Formats: sequence, C-alpha cells, structure tokens
Amino acid sequence: MKSPTSLPVWPLAAPIAGWLLLGGASFGFGGAYQILLVLGLIASVLAAVYHAEVVAHRIGEPYGTLVLALAVTLIEVALIVSLMLAGGPETTGLARDTVFAAIMIILNGIVGICLLLGAGRHREQTFGLLGVSASLATLAAIAILTLVLPNYTSSAAGPYYNSSQLIFIAVISLVLYGTFVLVQTVRHRDYFLPREAVGDEEVHAEPPTPKVAWISAVALLVCLGAVVLLAKSLAPALETAIAAMGAPKTLVGIVIAAIVLLPEGLAAVRAARANRLQTSLNLALGSALASIGLTIPAVVVVSLATGLTITLGLDIKSTVLLLLSLMVATLSLGTGRTTVMQGTVHLVIFAVYLFTTIVP
Repeated sequence: MKSPTSLPVWPLAAPIAGWLLLGGASFGFGGAYQILLVLGLIASVLAAVYHAEVVAHRIGEPYGTLVLALAVTLIEVALIVSLMLAGGPETTGLARDTVFAAIMIILNGIVGICLLLGAGRHREQTFGLLGVSASLATLAAIAILTLVLPNYTSSAAGPYYNSSQLIFIAVISLVLYGTFVLVQTVRHRDYFLPREAVGDEEVHAEPPTPKVAWISAVALLVCLGAVVLLAKSLAPALETAIAAMGAPKTLVGIVIAAIVLLPEGLAAVRAARANRLQTSLNLALGSALASIGLTIPAVVVVSLATGLTITLGLDIKSTVLLLLSLMVATLSLGTGRTTVMQGTVHLVIFAVYLFTTIVP
C-alpha cells in the first residue's frame, strides 16, 4: 500500500466552516443559527479525530496518542484561564469543576464505552499492564493531592491552599506529569506500545508523508480551537435550556467538558473497536493526566498573578465518587484483560455521577 500523499476535502473544510460560523455568531442571529453552530461543532470534532489519527499514524505510538491529549488540554487551559480572568471571584471553582468533570468523563465514560464496545465485538481484549498501571498510579496521586487534600490542610480555612502550598502543588503536578511523559516516550516506551491486531489494515498501512502529517498537525489545532470556541459560544443557550429544565448549573460544565473531550473520546472508541485497546487506554488515561497535570499549574500561576482565590477541594459526594472511580479502575484494569463486565461497571459509575449531579 502506498503512503498517502493527500488529504480529503472534508476534514480541511470542516474547521474553516466552523470558524466562519463562529464569526457569524457575533451578529446575533436568531435561534435557528444555533443549529448551524451545533452542526459546525460536530463537523469540527469529526475533523479533529481524523487529523489526530493521521498525525498519530505518522509518528507512531506512544507519541501519537500524546498529541491529541496535549493539544486538547492546552486549549482547555486557555479557555479556563480566559473565563477566570473575565469572571473574577465568581469563577473560583471553575478549574476544580472542569478538571473533576474531565476525570469522571474519561475514567468512567470514555473508558467504560471503550471496554464495553471493544469486548462486545471481540469478547475479551488484552493490553500491556505496566503502562496502564503507571498511568493510574500517576493519575491517583495528582488527583488526590490537588482535589482532596486541600479539604484537610489547616493553613487556610476551607477547601483552599495558601500561596506557598499552591506553588508546591503546582510543582509537584508538573514533576509527576513530566516524569510520566519521560517514561512513556523515552525510558520505558515499550510499556505503552500496543499489541496490534493481526491483519488490521488500518494499523499496518503505510504512514502518511511528512507533508500530509504537518498539514494535519496544523489543521488539528485549528479544529480544536473551533471546537472549544464554538462550545463557548453555545454555552449561553445551553445555560438557558438547563435553567428552563430546573437542572443545576454544574451540568453546564459537564456538557462543555464532554464536548471538548469528544475528539479524544471518539478516537479512543474507534481504537477499541479495532481491537487496539492499548492505544485506546493510552488516549483516555493520557488525556486525564494531561488535563489535571497541566491545568492546575496554569491556574495556580493565574491565581498568584491576579490575586484570585481558587477553590480546589471537592465536596464529600464528589470525593466519594472520585475515590470509587480510582479504586474500580485499578481493579478492572489490573489484570491486563477486560470483558463487558468491566465496561458495564465503569458506565454505571458514570451514570451515578451524572444522576447525582442533576439530582444532588
């Protein structure tokens, strides 16, 4: 099979259309225009998945799965920081809520769907235990230190860290995430390499040319920017709809986080269905690590520079769900083999998370 030398038109046109629709939103068109924005958002998400897979195929594993996680997280950080600066004191818990929603969506929603659909198609799937174990250990450490420990420190009253504690926890988060990336890409790269499915043409096909890969890399950033900004543009209409239903405002953050994570989620599900569960778990767990490992330090810098107090500690209900999710993930991914049972358990926990958010 020859190396691909060109890209289809649709993944290049989709983000352009998304940005044009985003520009048109400033003219204040009516409700019908919101439908076009939703269509532009969906098209941009699908295009992002396509370009991410092109880049991943060119550079190989595990670097490929790292690309989408870092790209989405950097844009997520930019969005959170901009909202914090614009919203002032009312956004003190924004980083915490966004990071927690991302962890729950990834650890239970995306992983659960991947395990259920993958096992439903292939009965039983296997993956490298060493890489997944390292990912879960790092995720558990960063999550507990940033989202749970603030509730039990005494230097500052409430679920907060004081300035010196914020600096320390930001450094710790970067050290843990940086070490994980070093292990994943250099020192123990083989831990994260997928056990490729025999006869999978998609896996063994010739990689795209460097020119095509570079075009897709740039287009990926354009797509992700369109996804985040279109989601932000649709947020007011979403808030109005949720208020009309009488649901809590925290549901808005979950919906926005789900939209931002759609590219990673779709790529992970597609890999699981193709019997490449290692790639799927690399995407999911790597995204969760990047989300918390990069977001918290960035928010800490903003907090110290602007004097804004950031709320990091979770409430009791959220803490229980976080600890349950980490424990179940450690058990279900602790054998190197998965069936539909593990996928069902993760999805049930995700359903409980969504239900208790709406009906606290």
